[in-house]
Amino acid sequence: MVRIGIICPSEIAFRRFLPALQKANNKVEFTAIGIASPQEWFGDLSKVPVKQIEEQQSRECAKAQTFIDQYGGKIVVGYEALISSEDIDAVYLPLPPALHFHWAQKALETGKHVFLEKPSTTCLKDTDALIRIASQKGLALHENYMFIYHSQLETIQNIVRSGEIGDVRLYRISFGFPLRQMNDFRYNKKLGGGALLDAGGYCLKYANYLLGDSARIVTAQANDVDGFDVEMYGSATMVNNQGTVVQIAFGMDNDYKCDIEIWGSKGTITSNRILTAPVDFVPQYTIKKNQEFETRDLPSDDAFLKSIERFVDCIENADVRKDEYDIMHKQETLVESFKNKSGLQ
Repeated sequence: MVRIGIICPSEIAFRRFLPALQKANNKVEFTAIGIASPQEWFGDLSKVPVKQIEEQQSRECAKAQTFIDQYGGKIVVGYEALISSEDIDAVYLPLPPALHFHWAQKALETGKHVFLEKPSTTCLKDTDALIRIASQKGLALHENYMFIYHSQLETIQNIVRSGEIGDVRLYRISFGFPLRQMNDFRYNKKLGGGALLDAGGYCLKYANYLLGDSARIVTAQANDVDGFDVEMYGSATMVNNQGTVVQIAFGMDNDYKCDIEIWGSKGTITSNRILTAPVDFVPQYTIKKNQEFETRDLPSDDAFLKSIERFVDCIENADVRKDEYDIMHKQETLVESFKNKSGLQ
């Protein structure tokens, strides 16, 4: 049994991670939820009013209590205290991206396995540093791009392999969503915000799945919107050694799209929940052959549960751990390539 603690009472931890964890065949047990200590939250406390500190602690404790009320476990004050606790073997880390490296490094150095929300970190250098520590210590390090485990992806690829739509001429992946509240970390550069890390990473991940080991970026564009200090949308073209092309587009000031389009010589496949299908949702795809359309069901699945199961496999199997390190390195290499080709800093 892997005993896991959660760093910070985040929405995704409560809404997605813990419900999936309950189905993990008793392989993983939720043990504790950590809230930031005053010093971890504010830094230098000498100029912070006592009332402000008390309000911060009260607010975070109230959030954490909802976890305890529904899922058990205990509240630990201080991320550092949670990480060093002998009551846990692993850490789930759903903090904003810019905080991933610091706390994942501390967790690994303390001998804890780490389940990271995507993106792993904000740069290739930091991701590779985490991989080195995990490898040296024989620890699992897993990045939670959960959609990649959904069985709808393999089902669609099997249709392509069957030849029903002929030879593939082009893949197109689009992922974007409307503006959120303005205090959202996605619009804060210091917290690792920006459309590339938040939405673009999904597109790069799926494109790499489609193109294979030789996937690479040939063009990339990042676009700004007045009033924001992060890139708000972008696009890229990717290819492999066989000449297969994937076009991607993403953004976080967009009409909602979560689409795959596969244009073949004899037909076209489209599906519009390819990256975000929730538990038990039955996704669909449409196949068009000239002007004839047919809509078919795809399998439902629990991609978050499968991601947790992959994490357990990483803990138990050294070969799976090594495979996961390589996957994380490739993903961050693609992100870094996008930055370089688009001039994104």
